[in-house]
Amino acid sequence: MGVERRSTLASAALGRSAVPPQAAVEERPVLSGVTGEILDISPHLVILENPDGVEERLVIAPWATAWHGQPAVPADLPIGAHVTIRARQSGRVAERLWGDITRVTGVITSLGTDRRDLTIELHCGPHRGKRTVVIPYGASGRIRVRHPQLEPGYLFDAIGTRMAGVTFAHLPATSQPAYRATAVPPPPPAYGGVQSRISGAASWSDAFDDGEAGAAYPMLERADSGCEDAGVSCTGLPYLALGSMLYVGNVCEGRASVLPIVACGCMAGRFCDRCVQCGTSPRGRIVELSPVSFVELGGDLTKGCFNARVGLG
Repeated sequence: MGVERRSTLASAALGRSAVPPQAAVEERPVLSGVTGEILDISPHLVILENPDGVEERLVIAPWATAWHGQPAVPADLPIGAHVTIRARQSGRVAERLWGDITRVTGVITSLGTDRRDLTIELHCGPHRGKRTVVIPYGASGRIRVRHPQLEPGYLFDAIGTRMAGVTFAHLPATSQPAYRATAVPPPPPAYGGVQSRISGAASWSDAFDDGEAGAAYPMLERADSGCEDAGVSCTGLPYLALGSMLYVGNVCEGRASVLPIVACGCMAGRFCDRCVQCGTSPRGRIVELSPVSFVELGGDLTKGCFNARVGLG
């Protein structure tokens, strides 16, 4: 008899809850993710046009914070900026705003310099193509501390801004893995199966459609996903198919959701790193979320990850 089954039977016999006290989830306000282009903004109100072309108005909470390449006052976000907002669903109150935020995750293919700035070419997977990212001189120290191997063949992951068609990296999203992208450590020999909850790190990507809710998952069948790089992970993840419903839980925030797998997470699967935002997660990125899904689960886009558990929805 398994440990979980034994615990359940003992709880029933003794008339107590089968859920340990520390596992009880505190009732929390529902969060919603909102995206769009800023039409007008003041210290108390933001007006934006969402991806469907509909105008939305959100009250800006007195405690709200913003980011636009660096911490900013919400009212200082520029008109025309593309903004991602974490809002409390009841009352549509904005509490966190990220302006023109982007994330570049891929394999370094080449490097160049333009005056004091560094330009990096990345291969972001067969389905995401190539991207060019500029590391401004003022951010190069932060990037190099956590990405010491800025050489072709090594992985790169940074958070920044995208303005006028140019991507700028401002923050390292993780510590760079010491291995090359083609040398991902093998997964453990066995896992608990698709019915088990598997722990690891959840990250986010801007490769989803604007405002889309969903997840990218590393362990997809290559024929099913149309991605020749699928099926790579240092975590013992089961194979799933596009369209599967995936349970994703934020361990730090006590929030969870069931999301459709809408894309291949082959690049995320090559990162055998840990998330340290709330304790330390087991190694491996087990899911990559759209910005909207990430913030609705309580994630902070500038921190880049949260400790997660996934399983079949």
